[in-house]
Amino acid sequence: MPTRPAEILALLRNKQEDFKDFDSATLGLLQQYRTAFKQLPQLDAALVNSLIEPLQDTQEGILQFPLRWNNREESFEWVREVLTGVRTFAVDGSQIYPSKDISIPVALVQIGWFENPHQQNGQYEKDIRLDLMTPLELREFKGEAVDRQVNMRRFQMETQRLVEYIEEHERDEQCLVFLDGSLVATFSEAFDQETQAFYVDCLVRLLDASERCQVPLVAYIDTSYALDLITLLQQVHQLPPLVSGHDAQVVNLMMEWGDRTPLFRCKRDILGKLYGPHKDRIDYTYLKTNDGFPARLELPAWIREAGRLEQVLNWLRGEVVIGGGYPYAIETADQVAVLRTDDRNAFYRLLQDWSEEEGLKLRLSRKMVSKVRRR
Repeated sequence: MPTRPAEILALLRNKQEDFKDFDSATLGLLQQYRTAFKQLPQLDAALVNSLIEPLQDTQEGILQFPLRWNNREESFEWVREVLTGVRTFAVDGSQIYPSKDISIPVALVQIGWFENPHQQNGQYEKDIRLDLMTPLELREFKGEAVDRQVNMRRFQMETQRLVEYIEEHERDEQCLVFLDGSLVATFSEAFDQETQAFYVDCLVRLLDASERCQVPLVAYIDTSYALDLITLLQQVHQLPPLVSGHDAQVVNLMMEWGDRTPLFRCKRDILGKLYGPHKDRIDYTYLKTNDGFPARLELPAWIREAGRLEQVLNWLRGEVVIGGGYPYAIETADQVAVLRTDDRNAFYRLLQDWSEEEGLKLRLSRKMVSKVRRR
């Protein structure tokens, strides 16, 4: 039976005071944190042990992007100056999870990548890589653990492809690699130790490759709920906890397009426990890339140490201009990698035909057979 919109609206109206109280309390605390952030330049640097760049050079804690354009053509002219001849590379992935409509567990994982050399001839590379997860690989797992194994394989394939590309372009000073997501595997803390170690190992290999080969790597988190700045401000100013807020909310109203926060050193517990030589070597900043909240960027410390931070950030800004508010390389890699409905149906048809040819006892539910035949 369809949901009744009128009833939902009536419930919202009846409980609107709850929303107002929550919003008012959150806004009040956010304002305290914003004020505290603006005061950071006045503090002794010893109190801000995560800070890397001097705050005295900022405008109330924000490093302003010096350029403002009158129209889109001016911005594209700047992009041509900054990005021509620079290779940008990104990877994304997609998967078909095992289905209850198939009698044996089988999954398909696909990654896709996009390399843009930013040459006048307009040439680029798009390609994919596939892997099949068989019943032998999945039989020990049940329920959510099955899907988790598929997600892990996808993550491994994505990061391994990034490592391969970095190694292929060792010492290439005109190259930038994107990771769509975080370098800090805090998300893995919800899993068992073996799974957590798996994710960390993938990311440490990526960090190792970037530093060893001197190929810049930027982890781009478009919608971040990280609390690193909030934790820092709370400690320095003894502020009350901001339960429902996040870093990007604190700095958003102070920023125009292209502006960023100073660079900070990430200090999360997982880094000290599992990241070995990289435990103090992941930097982060927040960069305003569109009308929404600023994106969180995480970078290996060697980029800053090599004096290449502003160069890399301008390359990223250029990608964002091309992508209309989101890095074009990441956006395109996503389009290359995604498995659509037609792809899924084709996979099931191939699986069914192949199993019949091989005499395997693969059974598809009537529902699945009907879908495959119709589509």
